[in-house]
Amino acid sequence: MMSLSLLILVLAVLAGLVVIGALAFVFIRANKVNLTETGEDKPDWMRQNPPAETVAATAAEGQGVQVFHQAEGEKLAAPFAEQIEDILRALLQAHPELNHYDVDLGTSPDTGLEIWVNGQKYDQIEDLPDDGLRQVVYEAVQKWEKH
Repeated sequence: MMSLSLLILVLAVLAGLVVIGALAFVFIRANKVNLTETGEDKPDWMRQNPPAETVAATAAEGQGVQVFHQAEGEKLAAPFAEQIEDILRALLQAHPELNHYDVDLGTSPDTGLEIWVNGQKYDQIEDLPDDGLRQVVYEAVQKWEKH
């Protein structure tokens, strides 16, 4: 009976050592990735910087570089939608004829893109109320996809 208890204790200690060793390996490996430099040792999702428009938007508000920029009062959105919105806002500045549109991008529960124009929700770019606005939104999405 005593040997069974001893065996269980030894196995528990060995399992604990394996878990501690695995965690140590993960932490040591994680510390080898330099988040401020580009390089081949990073995962793909870490090798890219956010779009220049996102960097400019966060810098303008003194937030530093972030993956996405969400201003207070905006619809809740996934990072991809916020990045597209930053590009869209930069493009809209070049189109003063569209400045009467208040555009906010969000994401739906099924992770689709929602486009809010002057408080009204549109689920597809084709449904937007203005040809020029549709064109600028398409351009923003295409620019984000190329990034």
